[in-house]
Amino acid sequence: MRNLILVLGDQLDRQSAAFDGFDPQQDRVWMAEVYEESTHVWSHQARIVLFLSAMRHFRDELRSRGFTVEYTRLTAGSLAEALKKDVAKLKPKSLVLVEPGDYRVRESLVKAFPKIEIRTDRHFFSTVAEFAEHAEGRKQLRLEYFYRELRRRHRVLMDGNQPEGGEWNYDSDNRESFGKQGPGLLPRAEDFPPDALTREVIAEVQGAFAQHPGELGHFNWPVTPEDARRSLRDFIDQRLPQFGRYQDAMWTGEPFLHHSRLAAALNLKLLDPREVVAGAEEAYRHGHAPLAAVEGFIRQILGWREYVRGIYWHFMPAYAEGNALDAHADLPKFYWTGDTEAVCLRESIGQTLQHGYAHHIQRLMVTGLYALLLGVEPRQIHEWYLAVYVDAVEWVELPNVIGMSQFADGGLMASKPYAATGKYIQRMSNYCNGCRYDPAEATGDRACPFTTLYWDFLLRNESRLRQVPRMEMQLRNLVRLSDERRAAIRTQAARLTSP
Repeated sequence: MRNLILVLGDQLDRQSAAFDGFDPQQDRVWMAEVYEESTHVWSHQARIVLFLSAMRHFRDELRSRGFTVEYTRLTAGSLAEALKKDVAKLKPKSLVLVEPGDYRVRESLVKAFPKIEIRTDRHFFSTVAEFAEHAEGRKQLRLEYFYRELRRRHRVLMDGNQPEGGEWNYDSDNRESFGKQGPGLLPRAEDFPPDALTREVIAEVQGAFAQHPGELGHFNWPVTPEDARRSLRDFIDQRLPQFGRYQDAMWTGEPFLHHSRLAAALNLKLLDPREVVAGAEEAYRHGHAPLAAVEGFIRQILGWREYVRGIYWHFMPAYAEGNALDAHADLPKFYWTGDTEAVCLRESIGQTLQHGYAHHIQRLMVTGLYALLLGVEPRQIHEWYLAVYVDAVEWVELPNVIGMSQFADGGLMASKPYAATGKYIQRMSNYCNGCRYDPAEATGDRACPFTTLYWDFLLRNESRLRQVPRMEMQLRNLVRLSDERRAAIRTQAARLTSP
């Protein structure tokens, strides 16, 4: 054997650089399912099923193309341990791997096989090296400037040398709430019923990972490139026109609304981001979707996704240890059960346990906001996000949590903590209707935990936040609090933070 081509669970890319020069007569593909990838965090059952089913479908496709695939089904241990056994048996001259998406995995494989050939991952619009070049000499690394570079470089939504419509960013036209009338009639979600292979995986996971969180009765995710493209077409046809306007809105019993649900397929590389961006831009060019919606969506793919990957690889491994606000509280147990009286948290966590999904505002401004205000240790909330969402791969999840959600990197990514009272959730959803808590109250029997903890967060971190210019207005409000009011807030908050 000449080359043994390693394909990891988030590298299911037909056009992968790993296959460059592949000769079916001399080379083989290696794939393995190992328990460590589902247990190093307490992974949601749906996340495990998605990875294993997509891997097995990819294996079968490669074999149908004449590739020899050495495939190990669920086995104990780590990827490096499984690979050592097969290398000893197969004796390949070389090992080939595309850049992994997880620092832990890359380090373990490189440590076990120092001569492994690691190839650049061309799935992305930019490379790790290009981001490093962008970052050199900059005091701040904000999304907006990197995003503009990529727009220009790849000629996306451009009118000559200027952005389409004259503006780079159309947030002012987006992010409305549904109002009292609610979302109205929503497009029917595209169905991806489990086929025989996926049903086989579901049965295995229910047996092997029965103690893990989540449900499998709602499993409805694309596990092949063909289904991923169908999901993309469904989003562009049915949801993209209203996506921008309502991308931050939330509503009881409606987990998907106008969102795409494409992140899982993108992060497993079942779907090419160039195809996604081109499809969205074409919808704008043909008058199917407004510019604000299309730009907002493209910014998530061409901008944010590329940016957080750059942040991750530029600052790891130290980035994972960030805790700029010195937060040490434990993650509440209800994050694993949804058993809480707060409707917003119950809805967001409940749908997460059902589907392995919540949209970005539910993650940032409900579950993430509560953890920030409570002062949860960043590593604990990071590991929860990595465990419970089907689209979670560490390169994208970790910066979103450490930097964006928890401000644990001290402002490297975000110019201020995303701290807010329960009033924000009331404005953007109907969650507060019928909830026993009142978002206007910080103390008393009906005090909203978000509002209580918001003021406690400012009080706890006042000296640190004085160094953050964009927090000046919020900190001014602390001056109006009497000593008696401060004490009452701290007492109320202590009840929420006690075990």
